[in-house]
Amino acid sequence: MLDIKFIRENKDLVKDAVKKKFMDVDIDRLLQLDEKRRGLIAESETIKAEQNKLSKELARGKDEKLLEKSKEMKEKFKDMDEELKGIEQEYRDLMLRVPNIPSADTPIGADDSFNKEIARWGKISEFDFPIKDHIQLGKDLDIIDTETGVKVSGFRGYYLKNQGAILHWAVLWYCWQKMLSEGFTAVVGPTLVKDFVLSGSGQFPFGGEEVYQIGNSGKLASGEEISEPLYLAGTSEPTLLAYFSDKILKEDELPAKVCGFSQCFRSEAGSYGKDTRGLYRLHEFTKVEQVVFCKNDLAESDKWLEEMRKISESVLQDLKLPYRVVQNASGDMGAGKYKMYDIETWMPSRGKYGETHSDSNLTDWQARRLNIKYKDASGEIKFVHTLNNTVIASPRILIAILENYQQKDGSVLVPKALQKYTGFKKISKK
Repeated sequence: MLDIKFIRENKDLVKDAVKKKFMDVDIDRLLQLDEKRRGLIAESETIKAEQNKLSKELARGKDEKLLEKSKEMKEKFKDMDEELKGIEQEYRDLMLRVPNIPSADTPIGADDSFNKEIARWGKISEFDFPIKDHIQLGKDLDIIDTETGVKVSGFRGYYLKNQGAILHWAVLWYCWQKMLSEGFTAVVGPTLVKDFVLSGSGQFPFGGEEVYQIGNSGKLASGEEISEPLYLAGTSEPTLLAYFSDKILKEDELPAKVCGFSQCFRSEAGSYGKDTRGLYRLHEFTKVEQVVFCKNDLAESDKWLEEMRKISESVLQDLKLPYRVVQNASGDMGAGKYKMYDIETWMPSRGKYGETHSDSNLTDWQARRLNIKYKDASGEIKFVHTLNNTVIASPRILIAILENYQQKDGSVLVPKALQKYTGFKKISKK
């Protein structure tokens, strides 16, 4: 969410951001509502003041004219209040849709085909034998079972088995330990969340079709059914952000660095027909996420954007997996993002890099929605800047590990960085 004062003073800049992000938000209508809203609020305050004055006069003695006037003012106030409620609803709906201003160096384009490669690391694997994809490897080594997964869970269902399940937890635990060594606070939060959590992070109203809503939200201790809807979070980012909602931090508490571990759920409604085979695009997976809250300063938050990217790159370097970094185009970076990188890891069976990490600076766009502030050294209250980045998501990363580390005899070597967590160096046919 942007500051309405900023929108008023920078109407053309905000309209340009809407255009660059290929969105449909009527900024003129928003400003009309804002003007009318402010006028009604001011008029309501005037009526309240007059009502208070009349009440004092009536307290001194009954007066029919004053009573009639008081009644008229109450009716007028009631009508204005109803009108204001309607305007406030439309105003808030539009405010939640206003995108952040993209950075000056963000590539302009409608989708990921306009993303700009800015870095590349590692040598792409070369094989002197016909390679297998991760599904065939998983089947041959008895570590992945998608057929039974689909039977039990439906489309995109899967099982990780035996050494595949161990490898999954090994890479997650390795990343968890890495984040602790980087000074991040470990957090395991809820995956069932309320509406304000997803609105605050920016998943609503933009990605509602990707979110699972719980049909049975449960009951209170009294036996009364919970009327407020609950949703399954698609990542731990929203709950990490919401943990700090409505809080005012001290400046010396910044940067606040938190690392979340969670099961993630996504309907993938917007990806119909894409990546339908294998473990690349799933309805549920596990993720380690990093989130940073820092001072309201672009130089400071951009520094953390690069630092978080460096951490994720170091994970892939430790795993000896080739990757590239792209800066996301304006139409591929989401409404709330000021600047964004994707890190894409080489996946041999796809013959290309596949996204495994997303690193984003949202400035104070999320903080305004969730009311996350801090008091600076001079005593001024400001909104924090928020950033998030994937540390690892599994089983997608297993695609890259299994395919890049496959051997001619059909076995798969385990990256050295993970061997102390797996207890084995190779996955072989039993």
